[in-house]
Amino acid sequence: MVELHLPTFPDLPPHYHTTKGLPPHLMATLKKAFDMANPSFSNILKTLNPDLLIYDFIQPWAPVVASAQNIPAILFLSSGASASCFFHHKIKGLGVEFPFPSIHLEEHENLKISQLLESSANQLKDKDRVLECVEKSSYIILIKTFREIEAKYIDYLSFLIQKKIVPVGPLVQDLIEEDYQSKFIEWLSKKDQSSAVFVSFGTEYFLSKEEMEEIAHGLELSKVNFIWVVRFPEGESMKVDEALPKRFLERVGERGMVVEGWAPQGKILEHSSIGGFVSHCGWSSVMEGMKYGVPIIAMPMHLDQPMNARLVVEVGVGMEVKREKDGRVERGEVAKVIREVVVEKEGEEVRRKSKELSEKMRKKEEEEIDGVVEELLQLCKKSDRRNNNLNSL
Repeated sequence: MVELHLPTFPDLPPHYHTTKGLPPHLMATLKKAFDMANPSFSNILKTLNPDLLIYDFIQPWAPVVASAQNIPAILFLSSGASASCFFHHKIKGLGVEFPFPSIHLEEHENLKISQLLESSANQLKDKDRVLECVEKSSYIILIKTFREIEAKYIDYLSFLIQKKIVPVGPLVQDLIEEDYQSKFIEWLSKKDQSSAVFVSFGTEYFLSKEEMEEIAHGLELSKVNFIWVVRFPEGESMKVDEALPKRFLERVGERGMVVEGWAPQGKILEHSSIGGFVSHCGWSSVMEGMKYGVPIIAMPMHLDQPMNARLVVEVGVGMEVKREKDGRVERGEVAKVIREVVVEKEGEEVRRKSKELSEKMRKKEEEEIDGVVEELLQLCKKSDRRNNNLNSL
């Protein structure tokens, strides 16, 4: 690992130099600091002189720096193809409906997405950052997905941006044994097979007090066992028992485990007692749920999550908790969908498809990576030939 040091501003001290735990109002400031790290990054490239740069989707200056040093640069999209092509279709303003109606936004989500694409830092709108990153990628673009679930979206994305899209697979990290996992495994081992849900909304979204209360009541009404990971922004003094409804922990007793901050998600999802994953549908969480064959109870919050949730439903490995027209979560709907997915007859097909897809993914993982390696090797060879030709001039 090589550290990229960001400049420190009065309202962006070092512990806020990452999106993890970052209060939402500081996102633009973090992007500004990130852009200002351009010279530091240039020095890193000069020192390391790599054969290849792989960059993420909001730093269009990174491939420019690489190009100045004759280093090929490849964009890596860490979101899925369905969300990516939905965004690109919207950004390009093609004047026609998105061709896959199952991937759509509700009214309350549409406004959030429009605001997101128009948001800016350093006089550069996020949608322009995205387009520039795509344009500057050398020949191909890598994307974290696999064709079994997103073939038509991969093909449409390639058509929209006129570049070859190379899926890298789900990239779910291999599990390792650690002592801190024991309390979770011990709790799960006392539960029946597929009788519990794991509840987590990622590291970059924080539930409002109202959302937390409705979800808590929904879990209580569902009568299903649960492990719930609760998070607050860095520096917030709120305690778990203050955020939850009165006597909630007392009422659910041994049926529920509430943890603040973090839990070994992969290890929990892999456990045979887990029968559902109540998720915000961040793309990495979707990939983990699919890999471990756990049906997803989708509760998207923002960014690409609504499109990911619709894909989960389309593929048949989950159900979505529908919100009210104003975007509110309602406890009865939370309880209903949890029970359908984990316990009731309506969820039988979802449970079957989840296991089936998990088996397919495990067989395909190595094939995807082999294809990626071959593409990158070819790219490095092209770059070597180009540099040799330049040197001979």
